[in-house]
Amino acid sequence: MWLLVVQALVALCVLHLPLSSTQDCLSKHQVLSTIQQMQKLLSTQEAIQLQGMRNLKKQLTVLQSNVHKQATKRNDSCPHLTAPLNGRKLGEKATVGHEVHFLCEAGFRLVGSESRTCLQDRTWSGQQPFCQTISNCASSPCANGGTCVEDVRRFSCLCPGSWSGSNCQTPISSSWVTLSTSSFSRQPRCTDARPRSHHCTCDPGFQLRAGSVCQDVDECQLFQASWQTRLCVHDCVNVPGSYHCVCPQGYLLHADQNMCTDVDECTDNQHNCSHGELCVNVFGGYRCVRPKCPQPRLNTSYVKTSVYQCERNPCPMNSRACRLAANSISFHYLPLQSNRTVPRVLFKMSTTHLVGDSLRFAIVDGRGQGVFAVQRSDRHSGELILTSPVVGPATLEVELEMSKLARKVLLGKHIFRVTAFISQYEF
Repeated sequence: MWLLVVQALVALCVLHLPLSSTQDCLSKHQVLSTIQQMQKLLSTQEAIQLQGMRNLKKQLTVLQSNVHKQATKRNDSCPHLTAPLNGRKLGEKATVGHEVHFLCEAGFRLVGSESRTCLQDRTWSGQQPFCQTISNCASSPCANGGTCVEDVRRFSCLCPGSWSGSNCQTPISSSWVTLSTSSFSRQPRCTDARPRSHHCTCDPGFQLRAGSVCQDVDECQLFQASWQTRLCVHDCVNVPGSYHCVCPQGYLLHADQNMCTDVDECTDNQHNCSHGELCVNVFGGYRCVRPKCPQPRLNTSYVKTSVYQCERNPCPMNSRACRLAANSISFHYLPLQSNRTVPRVLFKMSTTHLVGDSLRFAIVDGRGQGVFAVQRSDRHSGELILTSPVVGPATLEVELEMSKLARKVLLGKHIFRVTAFISQYEF
């Protein structure tokens, strides 16, 4: 448009005006300058329009990408899953093929699916889990007619008059010993303070009785009957003017003269385990164990790589027996006191290098499965938990399995054989 204007001006000045008036028209230099200015203006306008087109094209590309991502996310993702109340969820991805795992806080057990996978039809496998409170009284831990009272993460027992202990397991009559001898009474020390005033006193541990006799105070009878006021963790023996505590075999009296300390027979070489056996110290004694690798079967065999572990020898991976056999088997021995409070973590399984996309933890065999449970503690580890209190003496065994999988295909597994030695005593 500006170019047409310039052309019109030049034509009017040169062709149609008289010669005398040409001095009022633009000179050629001025016309060229005006044309150059118009060219610069047009170049600027063209650059602005081009940049605007580029920005618009970029915005359209970003918009197209976002729309595509949202469509892909809707098409390839499962609905969002929430963590259960009093629990946690491990894993945030909700795309096809990914897994999430659930676990509960202490004092709760998981009901439902521990792991859920986003399937091809955009639904989750399994059932949405929830965390259920563990009833500490469900196993009837209070013996001899005691009443179980629920408390936060534990329980307490209300015992009848003839029993004591945290589980009403100890007869009150057996908690102390009274020696009936003449030394339990003494003559008082009396003085005449003033005329017709007679004052008598007894030694510490004695009490003045009728007839002016100092009678021994039976501390064991007064205090040992109640679990809250008892003087000795085990037996109390009354002596003239005092008392002393006695520990069972396998324990030594602590420096405080009230508690009992376990004797480590294995460290002190006080055991009689034979050659080839291992000494395991337990509360109040010891056990002799002999961990053994499984016997060769089909194409699989094991060799000991340490005192407590067996490794599988190389075998044909196309063999079904080889694929199903554990890569390693380890042995673990746990000493426990009687009647421990629950829930209690006893043992952890973990891997330092995760091969595949998921781990599975399970109890597969063993005596005492009813008092144990397995739960995931994080993505790479699981825990063996004592869920019910066990009154000793008892020996419980459980076999745990940690499996490595990739897209639900078993890559390998490890076996943990755990033996728990439960003591007769709670200390």
